[in-house]
Amino acid sequence: MIKTFCWNVNGIRACSKNGFEKVLNKYAPDIIGLQEVRASEDQIPNDIKNHHLYPHQYYVSAQKKGYSGVGILSQKAALEIHKGLGIEDFDCEGRVITARFEKLIYISAYFPNSRDGGKRISYKIDFCQALHKFLEKLSLQYPQTPIVLAGDYNIAHEEIDLARPDDNHDSAGFLPDERKWMSSFLEAGWVDTYRSLHPKTVKYSWWSARTRARERNIGWRIDYHTLKNTFQNQIKEAGILDNVLGSDHCPVTLTLDI
Repeated sequence: MIKTFCWNVNGIRACSKNGFEKVLNKYAPDIIGLQEVRASEDQIPNDIKNHHLYPHQYYVSAQKKGYSGVGILSQKAALEIHKGLGIEDFDCEGRVITARFEKLIYISAYFPNSRDGGKRISYKIDFCQALHKFLEKLSLQYPQTPIVLAGDYNIAHEEIDLARPDDNHDSAGFLPDERKWMSSFLEAGWVDTYRSLHPKTVKYSWWSARTRARERNIGWRIDYHTLKNTFQNQIKEAGILDNVLGSDHCPVTLTLDI
């Protein structure tokens, strides 16, 4: 079995002060994908950088300081690390890192926010399409290896995935174009692992910090692990740890029988 975590930490330095190390110790997943790290490698807090369970840590930072950034923490060394998509317009924002292990390829991705009024929707859809092409190329290169795309997709796919869908059809993360892309992505052979096991469960992974939304559970499910459908039978568990604090997001989990 391989157990993985995906967590938008909303700033790893702040999350470190709010119990990140305790979460690592309690759950101890084999691999952790991080999003919105918002720090360069030399700014990673020592309690994380020197954690005894995760001697292998890989990061990609944005050119803009304190912005975006992704990482992968692993108990075992990766065979290969690939940073970015090879497209400067996206890679300058530090949004994708890929780790190839012996029996799994794990990608941590932080999708762009389409922003109020869809100001960045074109950029976001271009990113989504480029990432999909990257995944399909990997699938052809490693057809026998499960590929997991973990990340903050910044998309609530269906109405069940947010608390107030009727109020948010014009909101970033629930715009028609991004939901349409998510549908096309899944139809192309990728599985929303949580929804595949929990088709009717209402659970969220992000809450706005502005309106005590978490206290009232007015949230969105925008953090995912997706997997090529040829490996769907290897999904053993997929969860949302909405009781874990430390960020405005909570970790989402995936266990594969590998």
